[in-house]
Order: sequence, then structure tokens, then C-alpha cells
Amino acid sequence: MLTKRIIPCLDVRNKKVTKGVKFQNNVDLGDPIEMAVAYSDGGCDELVFYDITASAEGRPIDIEMVQDVARNIRIPFAVGGGISKLDDMYRVLLAGAEKVSVNSLAVKQPDIIAEGAKAFGSQCIVLGMDPVKTEDTEACPSGYEITVRGFRERTGMDALAWAMRAEELGAGEIVVNSVDADGTRDGFELELTGLIARHVGIPVVASGGGGVPRHLADVFQQAHADAAIIASMIHTGEYTIRQIKDELIAADVPIRKKW
Repeated sequence: MLTKRIIPCLDVRNKKVTKGVKFQNNVDLGDPIEMAVAYSDGGCDELVFYDITASAEGRPIDIEMVQDVARNIRIPFAVGGGISKLDDMYRVLLAGAEKVSVNSLAVKQPDIIAEGAKAFGSQCIVLGMDPVKTEDTEACPSGYEITVRGFRERTGMDALAWAMRAEELGAGEIVVNSVDADGTRDGFELELTGLIARHVGIPVVASGGGGVPRHLADVFQQAHADAAIIASMIHTGEYTIRQIKDELIAADVPIRKKW
């Protein structure tokens, strides 16, 4: 059985890690490089960085930050935000990231997934999606609609259909970031995560809502996610990566011990 992955998420704004609830009321938390090193040394499996203002400001991602991260940690990491073309993917990967995450860009230009997979390999291309519950099950049979631009814009696209199409286009991994659960610490979105995991053959990563180790066990054991992204529960210092992994091991979740 493949081990499950624990992935701290660092949302970066103005060179500071920030965190909000449902994409709003963000508070700055610290230096991204220092936090990356702490989580890497603490036993996490991967990291993900999102430059959350790059796209809105119409600028490319902060490549210097990517290079600094690559110089200071020895675990895989993914980068998203400010990716607008194939050359941006190339620059991020050249700077040291193992994966590039595309979200709103992929909705508007789906072929960027295929282009990235062809140029760099599917293992480098992550589709990030921000689904929200909807009552419009005619347009969105899964009951979840894709949003873009940090939940500011609904698309009318069904989340499950989009996940399946992204796999066909060449995405190597899908991050399901629940807008409804983001920052709430009330638990991951099990229904949609499980639905997507059952219908695609690539790794599915749950994101949004993790508050206690039991939430991770639930999304691994009930929704069959391959990995879980966490933020608030470790950024606040309430839990360490080791504490989370110890509890998951006690719950019979296959986890890699790194200490």
C-alpha cells in the first residue's frame, strides 16, 4: 500500500506566509523560507507554495523565492500562482520546483495542461481546483461547481467532469481545494474528494478544512485521498508534523516516518 503524504501549504503574499478563512481576512504569519525549512526538517513529505497575488497583480511568480526554497530544503515542492504560459512553467521548474500547479489558467486555457505534460512530463503538472457546493445539479451533476480567481468567479463547470478532463489532458495530480472548507478547520470535503478519487487514476490531494489529525485520517480512509494539504493546524503551532503522523500511524494510516 502506498504511503499517504502530508503537505504543508504556504500561501505567500508580499514575501510573507498568509492565511485566511474561505479566501478572506488573511493574516501574515511569517517568512516563507524559514517556515519551509522548519516543516521540511519536521518530517513533512512535500511542500506547496502559492503566490496568491501574482495573477491578480498581473505579474509572474517570484522566481527568487522559488530558488531560495530549492536551496534550503531537500524535499519535493510544488509552486502555483502567476503561471500564465508554458515559459513560466519552465522557469519555475528550472528554479528547483518539482511540480507546477495551474488553476484559473487551466480553466481558461485547458490545453496548457497538455502542453505542460508534453514538455515536462505529467508528473510535473498539477491541476488545482477550487470547487464550491451548488444547487444547480443540471449544470453540475456532481453538486460542485468550479470557481476561479479565489472564489470570486463561478464558471458553471462541474468539478468531477473537470477533474476527469484534466486527467485526459495529461495532469499528473489533482488538488481538490474546497472553498466551503478552506480555513474552517472543520474537516476536509470528503464527498467530492472521494468522488473524484473513484473516477480518476492519478493522485488526488485533499485541501481545505484540516483542523485535527482525525480529519486527515478520515480523508485518507474514507475518501481515499493520496495526500492532504494542511495549513492552519500547523501554522498556529497547535500541532507538529510529527504529532500528526504519530496519530495517523496509530489510526493505521500508512505514513512515512522521517525522524
